[in-house]
Order: sequence, then C-alpha cells, then structure tokens
Amino acid sequence: MTGYLLKNCAAVITDEGKGPSVRRNVDVLTNGPRIEAIGEGLHRGELPAGTIVQDADGWFVYPGLVNTHHHFFQCFVRNRAELDWTKLSVIEWLDRIYPIFSRLNEDCFYHASITAMAEMIKHGCTTAFDHQYNFPRHAGKRLIDRQFEAADLLGMRFDAGRGGNTLPKSEGSTIPDEMLETTDEFIADCARLIDTYHDTSPFSMRQVVVAPCQPVNCYRETFVESVSLARDRGLQMHTHVGEGESPVIEARHGMRTVDYLEELGFAGQDTFYAHCWELTHDELRLMAASGTGVSHCPEPVYLVGAQVTDIPAMSAFGLRVGLGCDGAASNDNSNLMQCIHSAYMLQCLAASTRAHPVPAPADFLGYATTGGAALLGRKDIGRLSPGMAADLFAIDTRRMDYVGTRHDPLSLIAKVGIGMPTDMTMINGRIVWEKGAFAGLDEARLAADAEAALATVEF
Repeated sequence: MTGYLLKNCAAVITDEGKGPSVRRNVDVLTNGPRIEAIGEGLHRGELPAGTIVQDADGWFVYPGLVNTHHHFFQCFVRNRAELDWTKLSVIEWLDRIYPIFSRLNEDCFYHASITAMAEMIKHGCTTAFDHQYNFPRHAGKRLIDRQFEAADLLGMRFDAGRGGNTLPKSEGSTIPDEMLETTDEFIADCARLIDTYHDTSPFSMRQVVVAPCQPVNCYRETFVESVSLARDRGLQMHTHVGEGESPVIEARHGMRTVDYLEELGFAGQDTFYAHCWELTHDELRLMAASGTGVSHCPEPVYLVGAQVTDIPAMSAFGLRVGLGCDGAASNDNSNLMQCIHSAYMLQCLAASTRAHPVPAPADFLGYATTGGAALLGRKDIGRLSPGMAADLFAIDTRRMDYVGTRHDPLSLIAKVGIGMPTDMTMINGRIVWEKGAFAGLDEARLAADAEAALATVEF
C-alpha cells in the first residue's frame, strides 16, 4: 500500500498514550495502514519508495473520529414533520416510528448505510459503529452483510452492532411483529456474523459487537444469551439505557435498568450503553465501578428537552465516555464532528444546575477519538502516534472561518465548530475523501441510487 508524507502541517494533534498535545510545523509519514513517524523535516530525509508527498501547509491534522452509536437505516426516515418528537415522549415516538422502520427493504439498508457513512467520512469520522437492530422479516437476515459491503465501497472502518428485538408488542414492547426475532434467531445470526466478519488483527476494518436493542423490547433471556456469546467469543456488548425506560423496567423486574443489567452480567469493561441521560449519580458510580462505558449522543437530548446527560458527573466518577451521532431519525444528520461542538455547548448550557464542572473543550475531542476507541475495545485507533492506524483528517485553516482561533487547535472543534467538510480524510492509510470528492466514486450517482431505493418505500 502507498505511503504519504504530509509536509509541513501547521499543527498535528498527537498522543503518545499520555494525553493529547499539539505539535507545530511537523510532517506526518504513513506507511501502508500505519503511522510511521511524526516530526520536523521528515521530508528532507530518505523516504520509503513510492511515498506520495502532499503539501499540508496551513493544515490542522486530527486523529480520525470514532462514532460509537448510530442507526444508519434511519437516514431514510429523517426531516419528516409528521414525526416531530418534540411533542412526544421517547416511548410514544417509538410507537409511531417503528411501523415505518418495518417497511424498509434490503436495498434501503444498503443505500442508507452508504448515505450515513459518506456524511461521516466528509466530516472526519474514520471508524463507524452502527447499532442495526431493525430486521423486518421481508428484508431477510443479510442486512449487516450489506453494511459491510457499503463500508468496503467507501473505505470506512466499520464495527457492526448486531441488534435485535424479541419481546412482542402484546407483552409491552414497542416493536411491530414484522420486526420481531426469537432469541435463538438473534444469537444464531450474531454467531454467523462473528464467524464471517469479525477480525481482531491489528488495523482490522471489520468487527462485530453483540448489541440487543434495549431491555424494554427484549426478553431477559436475550440479554443472558448475549452475555454468554460475547464473553465466549471475546466481543464488546452494547444496548440502549437510560432514555426514559427505567420506570418500565422497574415495574417489570423490580429494579431500574442499570441494576437489572448489572444483575444479568451485561456490564463491565467490554460493555457500553447509549444515552444514559436519566441516570442517577449512584447508577453512574455503579457503572464506573464495573467499567461500563457510555456513548453520549448530544443531538437527541435537544429534542427530548427534559434531562441533559450529566457528562460532568460521568467525568468526575471516571466513566469511560465516547460520542455518537445517534440515528438520523432523532438527529437528522450523521456529522460526528458537529456532535463535538453540540455536546460541549449543551453541557455549558446546563452548567449552573450541576455539581461538577464542565470538562475542558479538548476533552470533548477526546470523547470522539480515544474515548470512542476505548468503548469499542480498539487499541490501534483513536490517536496519532507512530504505530497507530493512519486514520486522520485535515482542515486547511487558511480561511476566514479560523481567523483568531488557530492558537488552540485542541479546543477549536468543541468551541468554534467546523462548518464544512474536511479537506482530507484518510482511513487505514488510504485517502478516501479529498478536495470535495470521494476517491474513485461518483457522489452524484451514489445519491441518485439512494434516492431511488428510498422511493420504493411508502410512508
């Protein structure tokens, strides 16, 4: 694989494992999928044969962002006025939107995945975790296979969360029968995907996470069997927690969601939950003690408007935190870089009501990089250092947008925000997005194909 020499970068956010720092006026050398060196004047030395030298004057170079929660298929159900959930509870909204989800076909899942990942790549995301829990019977079982196909097309590093729902609506879930699976079906397909795709080698582009959708929509046995499979195969686990369902779980099982999952063993260093905005400090401390992580998705918090996820408390208690876009039906975009800015601003808004101070702006960049990598159990991504994966993005700061901001690259994204696509995104040592175009792909054709697939569904 070709290597690149990014020559004379204005700033590079590096991390040797002890926290981020800014290096000015240095070069970045990649070799195949890995970062070979970061330092001054590398372009004046002998370079490996075939190295492509790229002028990076004015560039701020950041580690690639790591998304830890999404629902790609929802890109086909967004910006719809009739589904405005600002007037609904989460459970009411799910009751309304799940029947729509159940109409999607296999091609919809494929093209929606391309749509989501393309937008993520444009905005600096290099590793995407998707929580794909929607398996309509008519669409078949190869939906995550098609997601891996989409990731290959775009060159995205992809961690697939195999979700599922097993509890019928007649027993209190929000799931239409068309989307239901048995626990045995769910576990069997998890095992198939693990055998087919899960790769633990360094710089792996494909991994699988065992991810039953949420406790309110699954039988107890579904989580018990998920724990057994994941621990046997050494995989991460994921589910939705703390988004208004705790009273329901308490009514069913005599305890709130965090205690319920702790009892089932669905907690620990190999586990992370999405959302967690309604959790008490005692529940956050329990999660910190077990090592359970949180994927914070700031955008839907604005829509719910009731409780702001207590990131300051999570930070104070030592919880592992990553960032997620969340599904496009509750976010309407797939821009993780925007989430860094919105997460920081959201915490500033709620600061006066909190017992702990808002983490520093640079910490929010950390949640989207090293924090996300840790949630996914990845030690080869999330930071820029020799030996790490060559996952990065570059912003040319020689624009009016950045006048007065360039003294602090670490805080730039959280405080100022980035209002445009990156100038370059590299994944696994390959440039996949540069100068407004995807390498070797026709974006207009991709968009037209996605619109055509969307048109096959009646809403």
